[in-house]
Amino acid sequence: MEKMLHQLETFSARGSDGKSYVVRGYEHMARLEAFPDAHGQWEPTGVAEYKLADGRPVRIDNDGRMTIAGTDVSLQRESAAPTTMPS
Repeated sequence: MEKMLHQLETFSARGSDGKSYVVRGYEHMARLEAFPDAHGQWEPTGVAEYKLADGRPVRIDNDGRMTIAGTDVSLQRESAAPTTMPS
């Protein structure tokens, strides 16, 4: 079975170390073998993962808290700046 990652979202986060990070969320996709054509039929597997822009994995616990894997650095999603529409 072929697999790929499909990027779902990108957001900024502030680390407990005071640094800013870019976090990317991906969904694991699998190609359905019943439809082996050039374009392929990809389906979500129900598995998602998050990584920093530099590729380091981000862990998300059951409470939604994010930490950089292998460190004690926790991440807090930064809210997007409000946008205003021109009048």
